[in-house]
Amino acid sequence: MKNQLVDLNNHLFAQMERLSDESLNADELQKEIERSKAVSSVSKQIIENASLVLDGMKFKAEYAGKYEVPMMVEDTRDA
Repeated sequence: MKNQLVDLNNHLFAQMERLSDESLNADELQKEIERSKAVSSVSKQIIENASLVLDGMKFKAEYAGKYEVPMMVEDTRDA
């Protein structure tokens, strides 16, 4: 999987466009609203995960070599 945060941004804007489609009837609009809720929920988790990874990278940069910290996420950049 090669998705990046920029892809998430594109998906979110595409969903906004679908919600703004004035040709949707009431049932179609309701389906898009439900889809938007699901997309929003998954997006929130992706953003929280990216934030956690960034916080870990900041911690590692600030305290590199000063403390032994067990990493829960494998750093594949050095591999």
